[in-house]
Amino acid sequence: MSDKTAVLLLQMGGPDSIPAIEPFLYNLFSDRDIIRIGPAFLQPMIARFISSRRAKKVTEYYKKIGGKSPIRELTEGQAAELEASLGKEYRCFVAMRYSRPDSAEALAAISSEGITKVIVLSLYPHYSRATVGSSINELEREFKKSAVCFNVSYIKHFYNDPSYIAALSEKVERGLAGFSEPKNVQLVFSAHGLPQSFIDSGDPYLDHIQETVRLTMKNFGGISYHLAFQSRAGPVKWLEPSTETKIAELAEAGCRQLLMVPLSFVSDHIETLYEIDIQYKEEAAELGITDFQRTEALNSSPAFISCLANLVRGSV
Repeated sequence: MSDKTAVLLLQMGGPDSIPAIEPFLYNLFSDRDIIRIGPAFLQPMIARFISSRRAKKVTEYYKKIGGKSPIRELTEGQAAELEASLGKEYRCFVAMRYSRPDSAEALAAISSEGITKVIVLSLYPHYSRATVGSSINELEREFKKSAVCFNVSYIKHFYNDPSYIAALSEKVERGLAGFSEPKNVQLVFSAHGLPQSFIDSGDPYLDHIQETVRLTMKNFGGISYHLAFQSRAGPVKWLEPSTETKIAELAEAGCRQLLMVPLSFVSDHIETLYEIDIQYKEEAAELGITDFQRTEALNSSPAFISCLANLVRGSV
């Protein structure tokens, strides 16, 4: 039995090829922690129909960013950097919620090394039952199937952790430095959207997002900032304002310089590389915003890896 501790990084995942897009969508729409479509026994069939219809459109988006999501490589890079930072007493692993390697594969890899102590670290900074909750529910189902008795602890969020705020602020500062007159820039924090019903039922996601924005902006007095939500889907009411609406409002008010700050995303993927960098940038240009930029994702920045290492060490 190994005396090492496993750190298991939880992430959403993404398709690693064009053929993987439809299966990825199916896994997403099958998850009742995110969306409940009809009775449980019918959801797989409905999810199959929805993913089949959406795959063609989504494929065009992925083609524009290289034909796949880079999130697996980026997350595995974070795991490697974190392991190097933590030292020889730790081994780092990755579990994706809707793609590979999944929770079962991650636990098999951990048990194959004789490790039984596991620190589960969600790479979603802000807790929601649709993200962190879903990933943990899936992981715990796999724990129950395992013949190994794991000693498990969880880090479920870090939205207000000082080292996270410092890593995010570093990216904002670097982004603002790309403008000739930073004080004229409108800064838009763009978080992944969530149905309003989640918040109404007590999900803390919105409170976590707002606190991250508040803490970050303490470092940037005099800069105008806004919060908006992207990636909405379906006919239900979502958190508002949408990022598209906020961009249009700012353009109408005379904004010509805009800095997007991806919030709730710690790695580049379809929502930064396509939705922000291509879709929103094109929309902004059509509305008269002449200088549209985005802060870098945290990815494996030294400040972010330091943040993750601090979280792990602080949980022991």
